[in-house]
Amino acid sequence: MAEEKQYEEIEAPKQRGIIELGSVEEVHDDGTMSLIAHLTELRSRLIKCLVAVALGSCAAYFYIDKIMHYLTLPAGKLYYMQPSEAFFTYLKVACTTGFLIALPVVFWHVWRFFLPALTHKERAVLGIVVPASVVLFFSGLAFSFFLVLPAGIRFFLGFGNSELEALFSVNKYFDFVIMFVIPFGFIFELPLVITILGKMGFITSAFLKKYQRIIIFLSFVAGAIITPTPDVFTQSMIALPIIVLYEVGYLIVRYILRR
Repeated sequence: MAEEKQYEEIEAPKQRGIIELGSVEEVHDDGTMSLIAHLTELRSRLIKCLVAVALGSCAAYFYIDKIMHYLTLPAGKLYYMQPSEAFFTYLKVACTTGFLIALPVVFWHVWRFFLPALTHKERAVLGIVVPASVVLFFSGLAFSFFLVLPAGIRFFLGFGNSELEALFSVNKYFDFVIMFVIPFGFIFELPLVITILGKMGFITSAFLKKYQRIIIFLSFVAGAIITPTPDVFTQSMIALPIIVLYEVGYLIVRYILRR
């Protein structure tokens, strides 16, 4: 009995220490989360994001024929040079499409992960910024795919002649589409980036006004490079969105942020 009592006296403080340590690891007295709790939540949200991408990829692969049909419209008929090229390209297309489908879910979990560390005012701002960034990103993708990509394909097809015929590999073509379309998703984030930089005090409306003419010039230069013919209308269709996005950012900084 004496030995059992002595054992309990030794082990009880250890058990209490473990319990107390476990409580500290989860939530502190001031309501903040510990490092282990943050890592646990991060792992949980990463798993949910991966599951969303996997489900989106499965759904995309189910409709892969229709997706490939729309992707190949600007170029027409494609070819595959290796036996496995078409299969792995289909998987790449399905995974990329699945990621785009799951992108709102990914943004949502990123926002929810940082939410506890934000003030009420910062939460209200992010509640507008996150949906706006998703809408702008997909708007850029749509604009590039339906307007800019066909113009680019026509430009490269213009090098063909009776001795030189274009035969696009399905894998190389899809890589080209990704490199051509995805950047426009980020370009359409320009007003949002300008607004954030203006809010943080890095730029002012005077700074944006100073470089306004340079941006207009560079926008039309980009339009002239992309379009194969000196068509003012087509060049304007490419340059004007960049100019408009820049001007929207300028107006926000000047009249809303008043900087």
